[in-house]
Amino acid sequence: MTGNIDILCVGDVVTDVFIKLLDNLEHTYKNEDGKWLAIPFGMKIPFDHAETLHAVGNAANAAVAFSRLGLKAAFETEVGGDQEGREIVRQLSKEGIDPRFIHVNGKKLSNIHYVLWFKEERTILIKHEEYDYQWPHFRKGEIPKWVYFSSISERALDYTDDIAAWLEHYSDVKLAFQPGTFQMKAGVGRLKRVYARTEIVILNREEAVQVTGGSYDNVHDLIDRLHSYGCKMVVITDGPAGAYASDGTHRYKMPLYPDPAPPYERTGAGDAFASTLVAAIAKGHNLESALQWAPINSMSVVQKAGAQAGLLSEKQLEVWLAKAPDWYHVESF
Repeated sequence: MTGNIDILCVGDVVTDVFIKLLDNLEHTYKNEDGKWLAIPFGMKIPFDHAETLHAVGNAANAAVAFSRLGLKAAFETEVGGDQEGREIVRQLSKEGIDPRFIHVNGKKLSNIHYVLWFKEERTILIKHEEYDYQWPHFRKGEIPKWVYFSSISERALDYTDDIAAWLEHYSDVKLAFQPGTFQMKAGVGRLKRVYARTEIVILNREEAVQVTGGSYDNVHDLIDRLHSYGCKMVVITDGPAGAYASDGTHRYKMPLYPDPAPPYERTGAGDAFASTLVAAIAKGHNLESALQWAPINSMSVVQKAGAQAGLLSEKQLEVWLAKAPDWYHVESF
């Protein structure tokens, strides 16, 4: 593929193996350390079925969302030189995603995660392979309009510096930042150049507390702190409470779109929200309009297994928006 790129997604890509557990053999419980999944130990445990989903992960899920919403998406990522790596490239290409910036690590394995799927929730067993992360050299006509940066390995901090330097050089490129686990762990000080270049940052409420050190009970304070790092737009999702957002001048609250049926499996709901909001902004919508799009794709994703099967086209999304209830709208807060 050649030509202009609307948005370049950057982050690790994985193959997810979903293992559907049986409701009557496992259970969950809570203690002071959080919620736990309990599985009988030292036994052969039946399970319902398994599903293998190639080319997933925060940035990959976003790339699929962008492509289905009509944007020309490309992906900058690392894969191994194995069959899984080839299948990942094939799957991304099938979704209309430009694979030209995918770097194949010939003697490495591709990332595989195992998802323990219990009722509508999941616990993911993760392992990130050690890759030689390389920021690409872009030829004339290849500079994207947007970069969507999300979860990468903890070993890729030097690579993050390369991205930050590139963004500082190409000041017209806009950055959407959905920090992953290791990026949040690295801290704002280590990633201050990234935050300073961020057009839109998207976090859930717990992540916003972790990143900023602010108060969970004070959303305005969390937003203020994220703006202070240089982020122009701040979006904080809050589970059943919906989402909060700020463009630096106005602050909004947006409810969830009502589920047409009980959620089937919740993987990818946050990625769908974040990428759909960014897609709307990239297509020229304002923040208020983007906030109406995002919960619809999130709702759709949880009706199916995995993070991508439920992602909608723009036409499908607009159909759901047209039949939204009267209370489904943005409010100032």
